[in-house]
Amino acid sequence: MLKEHNIAEVSVGMYVVEITAPKDKFRLRSQGWLESERVIEALRRKGVERLLIDGSKTRDTEPLVAQASTETQAAPLKKPLAPREVGMPKPAPAAVPGAGKSGSRGLAKEEIIKAKQVFDESKAIQKGLFHNAQHGLPLDMPSVNKITSESTEVIFNNPDALACVINIRKKDEYLLEHSVAVSVLMTMFAVYLKLDKDIIQQLAIGAYLHDVGKIMVPDAILNKPGKLSDMEFEVMKSHASHSIAIMRKTPGLSPLSLEVAALHHEKLNGKGYPMGVSSEQISRYGRMISICDIFDALTANRCYKDGYSQVKAFNILRALAANNELDAELVDQFIRCMGVYPVGAVVQLESNRLAIVESRNAHDPIRPRVRPFYHISPKRFEVGEDIDLATVTDDLIVKCVRADDFNLDMQEILDLLAHEG
Repeated sequence: MLKEHNIAEVSVGMYVVEITAPKDKFRLRSQGWLESERVIEALRRKGVERLLIDGSKTRDTEPLVAQASTETQAAPLKKPLAPREVGMPKPAPAAVPGAGKSGSRGLAKEEIIKAKQVFDESKAIQKGLFHNAQHGLPLDMPSVNKITSESTEVIFNNPDALACVINIRKKDEYLLEHSVAVSVLMTMFAVYLKLDKDIIQQLAIGAYLHDVGKIMVPDAILNKPGKLSDMEFEVMKSHASHSIAIMRKTPGLSPLSLEVAALHHEKLNGKGYPMGVSSEQISRYGRMISICDIFDALTANRCYKDGYSQVKAFNILRALAANNELDAELVDQFIRCMGVYPVGAVVQLESNRLAIVESRNAHDPIRPRVRPFYHISPKRFEVGEDIDLATVTDDLIVKCVRADDFNLDMQEILDLLAHEG
């Protein structure tokens, strides 16, 4: 586990990943363990204030202290600590997970930070919308317009930035995060389909508000871990009608935004809700949001269940299309938009390592660029150089997995890779 510590809190045996304060004054030649109190004191004298520590690598301190107390020094560790001051040349930073429009570059740390800020602000605004809807107050449309516009700009600049961020989800915030994530997915899909920017903005708003009526559903039903009874499911389905009613009373909301929200649970075979309309009455935009809504519901973690891997979710989408519930052509386009292995997805390699997908290969979608970060056996973190799987033959993807399958935390993984960069 990565955690920042004040210099006064660190001790012999801790594994230092980075000097975090004062920022940009020092950097490590390489990561490594604190071998003795002398090393810690040297850091303190130089003015180092805070260190990023990998708690999972902390060593037993007794032999280390014993070493420091003897005249005969042990052989130096493979990765000794060596802070250097500003002015020394720094290597170019490695990429952190993500990809540009072409899939040829890594996602800059600044883009991850910006995307995370937009995602967090979107959740805060969403929380306010649910509060207003619950109390019969007008929805704050200026904030909705602003944040969906910012989200669209982030996606236009780098379509994988928010895609990477929405993989970091909190199990107890599904209600807030689902609407935000569906809006992000809808925007990404619309950008991929090269729709007009004004249309994209309206679709993003409709997707952002599509589940606002869920605040009217009792928590006992909304968060029930088991299967809903027929009566409970009827109550759950009422959220779609509540969303439509709330949005109809909202000034300044475009008909297209209302349309896309109203159709998100309709099916081509006419067995959806709340209106039960069939294919000829479901617009292309309504078909798009159904795909985005189901994909996020399948892949998101919740308090009572873990989500599916992205690849398994794609297979379920295709099965629903075969059952005439979803538009098969749009499902295939959505999968191409996301990539067979979406950016931010965790994959298991033939080398018995886990890696995170950094960018796609447009000409070879089953072989993206990945960055290994974890050995499955023996279990240990070990971040290596990124690998373009399209250029190698001895280490291919075995399957798409979830960090949870290996008791790993997605936030910590991305933090680790960002600090490596």
